Amino acid sequence: MVVEADSETEPITIDEIKTIAKKKLSKQAWDYYITGVGPELTLQRNEAIFDKLFLRPRVLRNVSGVDTTTTIFGKRYAFPVAIAPSAYQKLCHENGEVAMSRAARKLGTNFILSSNATTSMEEVMQESPASTAQAPNFWFQLYVLRNRAVAAELIRKAETAGYEALCVTVDTPIMGNRLHERRAPMTLPPHLTRANLSTEKGSGSSKIRLVLTAKTAAEAKRISEQHSANLNDDTLTWEEFIPWLKAQTKLKIVLKGVLTAEDALLAAELGVDGIVVSNHGGRQLDGVPSTLETLPEIAAAVKGRIPVVFDGGITKGSDVFKALALGADLCLIGRSALWGLAYKGQEGVEDVLHLLERDLWRTMVLMGARSVQQISRDMLGVAKKDDFGIAKL
Repeated sequence: MVVEADSETEPITIDEIKTIAKKKLSKQAWDYYITGVGPELTLQRNEAIFDKLFLRPRVLRNVSGVDTTTTIFGKRYAFPVAIAPSAYQKLCHENGEVAMSRAARKLGTNFILSSNATTSMEEVMQESPASTAQAPNFWFQLYVLRNRAVAAELIRKAETAGYEALCVTVDTPIMGNRLHERRAPMTLPPHLTRANLSTEKGSGSSKIRLVLTAKTAAEAKRISEQHSANLNDDTLTWEEFIPWLKAQTKLKIVLKGVLTAEDALLAAELGVDGIVVSNHGGRQLDGVPSTLETLPEIAAAVKGRIPVVFDGGITKGSDVFKALALGADLCLIGRSALWGLAYKGQEGVEDVLHLLERDLWRTMVLMGARSVQQISRDMLGVAKKDDFGIAKL
């Protein structure tokens, strides 16, 4: 049972924080963040899939000193949950990306800044400096436009600003069939801008989204050619793009949007530093698996050679536990963090992270896992189809 919280009730679940966030966000912002593509089958599956897995607890284990820490790229995370890149965070709160990044710093975890941020990458670093050399250092999420010079300039700026890694989104050669945005395209208020891509007030991403309104493939192609420099690059290939990217930077390279073992293997073989298993929050191609379903094959293919980061549908600490058991090294939260930001700015994001950290710790204690490394697939089960038994995964 979900108990709805209001402004006078302290929320104790992310669902309750989400309820408050909906009341605080504008209808345009809420619709933009909450919707997916097509009939939203993948969007719904991302969260629903967690309930199909059962926990298989082990008892009589000394769990007096459970340790939730983990290490990614040599950096110590207080717990294996970081904040995914999300666009236009000042739509949620006036402090936007700064509030989000400060919450991540305070909780000892990481933050990925979106290309479509409403705060510059330099300001985020200046306002949220790392406390120690061992603390996670922010990543910058990169969309590669057909004008490669734009990407090269963003990479240079990210290096200069002190980011640790580029999180390159590779599942958006074009925008997905976002029905809501076709009816009501996102337009930023006049006082906001895409701080790292444009200095034009209120520009939003109108040129990038023009293809969404096309009625035919021919029209979409015409619009694409007309505005080619401002659209995502649909010519990227493993053979050409990855060497080009590695030649541009010494930053770690993490590919976001990997959904198959085949692509995970290509990433590892070509020297990519990490991958994010993601279906873009159900916002690109409807009908693909939930990220939890495709995670095991990817983890099995990579075999620990590079970090496997999981993105999609996490709202509870037990969700984090299940993703770790299926092979994730780190989990990202997107919408859950946005709900916290809309609820109470930096403090609200901290609340979301605290809820997940506390719930993961509790789950680990009750499951008999003293450390993140002890979380394994044999701690999960799935219902058999023919009876009420539970089969190990």
